Amino acid sequence: MNTNLRLLASFLLWWPTAHPADAPVAPEPSPTQQPVPTRWATPVRSPEIAPDGRVTFRLRAPKAGEVLLSGQWAARRTALTKDAAGIWSATVGPIAAGIYEYSFLVDGLAMIDPANPAVKPMREPRSSILHLPGQPPLVWDFQQVPHGVVHLHSYWSKVLGRRRELVVYTPPSYETEPGVRFPVLYLQHGHGDTSATWTTHGKAHWILDNLIAEGRARPMLLVMADGHATSLAEEPASADRNSRRFEEDLLEAVVPFVEAHYRVRTEAAGRALAGLSMGGEEALRIGLNHLDRFAWVAGFSAAVPAPEGVAVPLADAAGTNARLKLLWLGCGKDDFLLRRNEEFVALLERSHIRHEWHLSAGTHSWPVWRNDLAELAPRLFQ
Repeated sequence: MNTNLRLLASFLLWWPTAHPADAPVAPEPSPTQQPVPTRWATPVRSPEIAPDGRVTFRLRAPKAGEVLLSGQWAARRTALTKDAAGIWSATVGPIAAGIYEYSFLVDGLAMIDPANPAVKPMREPRSSILHLPGQPPLVWDFQQVPHGVVHLHSYWSKVLGRRRELVVYTPPSYETEPGVRFPVLYLQHGHGDTSATWTTHGKAHWILDNLIAEGRARPMLLVMADGHATSLAEEPASADRNSRRFEEDLLEAVVPFVEAHYRVRTEAAGRALAGLSMGGEEALRIGLNHLDRFAWVAGFSAAVPAPEGVAVPLADAAGTNARLKLLWLGCGKDDFLLRRNEEFVALLERSHIRHEWHLSAGTHSWPVWRNDLAELAPRLFQ
């Protein structure tokens, strides 16, 4: 054997055993690294709606000790049971047609249904959406009628010094009647929600589509702004500060943005301002103090403003009534804000301010507010 062959043979014999630390080996998995599955797990189907209105909910949580279901269709929570594969399930109902929020409580933690892409927009998302269409369709169901367009905007608020979000609905005739200027309803959400909640969960755009198609409501734009004008750190300390800052943003940024980008009416008779809960306080206080800008004002289950916040318009009943086209208030019989709304209505009556008061069944919840919008919209801009 020549010298080169002897050296090669020696190297091959030496490499695996002489210095094993130098040999390339697969790295040890990190203690926190999850093993890569050889195949995807079968997707969980939830919610599963049966023809009779019963609904089955499922959650894959093999290590959970308890899973409960909390839904707006029932006052009590429902316990789920776990099978051998670690999937929890429960069947409830039949549930009446409507749109409901629900959450899973997993060992005490409220969470969305990860198998359901319909999630309610919230500041702290924890609710999924169950939509059971009616037969015949309800006013907030998708129907075979002409539909408008929902536009999503980002804008820079010079007042607040940061980027903000805005949702705008244009009615079906907006594109087909280019010479028309349309009235606008500025529609505000509540404390836990966002500018997207009125469309994603409230179905405001479908409500307007259906009312317009029936000839019950005038074609109008909906503008849904972010009612949280202060930071999360500031707001719990001062809801009043948030409301005042939102007023500045609405009047100095939102309204000018809308009127620069859309064909809308710009006189008070062509603008309405309404809102629910926190947004109801914003709508009532801002609207009543700016009747030169909004002639239609409404509050749904409103966290009504303090009397001193609307003292000026209440002190001038003749002037307020002359400029107001409509002041509309609604609340559910089991709403925790009912007493405050009744006290505010009594204040309006003592001040001789014309208004409409609508007491309905329900709690502080979206089933009430969808119906409020369906009741209010036909009254606007008539």
